[in-house]
Amino acid sequence: MQEVEMKEKEEVYEVLLSGDIDSGKSQEFFNLVTAPFEREPKDVIFRCENLNFIDSTTLGTFVKILKRVRSAGKNMKLTGLQAKIKKLFTICSLDTIMEME
Repeated sequence: MQEVEMKEKEEVYEVLLSGDIDSGKSQEFFNLVTAPFEREPKDVIFRCENLNFIDSTTLGTFVKILKRVRSAGKNMKLTGLQAKIKKLFTICSLDTIMEME
């Protein structure tokens, strides 16, 4: 799936997101992020500069990932969100539980 690229660094997983991630791709997105995390928990940073679209299912996927990350005692952050996507997180009050830059 070209919309999600994982880069493993020493203390963090950097996830580069691009294009559109919708309900048809959200389970694959979840699996791509959580599989390496389950093997070796690390902080997770989502780089969203090139992410153009997400839907409500994908918002839920971010919440599921956040729960996994926090239950392992790690942190998750979203960076570079376009205004239209950040607005979705805000409308759903997810900006109060997720770190965003």
